[in-house]
Amino acid sequence: MYFLNHAATFDITNRCTYPVWATASPGEADDSTRAKLGRTNCNFDGNGRGKYESEIGDCNGLLECQGYGSPPNTLAEFALNQPNNLDFVDISLVDGFNIPIEFSPINGGGRNLLCNTPIND
Repeated sequence: MYFLNHAATFDITNRCTYPVWATASPGEADDSTRAKLGRTNCNFDGNGRGKYESEIGDCNGLLECQGYGSPPNTLAEFALNQPNNLDFVDISLVDGFNIPIEFSPINGGGRNLLCNTPIND
């Protein structure tokens, strides 16, 4: 992890050649520690239920994840407003790799983090 001062806004931009569905980990709205994962090949109906064409990041067929999704999934993790008013971000492959992720701070308070290739390739 590295430090970013006063970071609280995350803009998610998909630069992949395929659709990616971003979702946040479940929890209270004021919970300061979160993970985002990207899901691919999603199809949902008007009730937020669906069938996946693949198992990458599946949340039991639901649009709104109740858990962290099924592996493999690349996680973008962040902890906001930690001691000394610091924010932390990291990219985790603990559940495998499914999409490339990059953190790019815009305020000059840190450096880019990038994971664009599976670690076993």
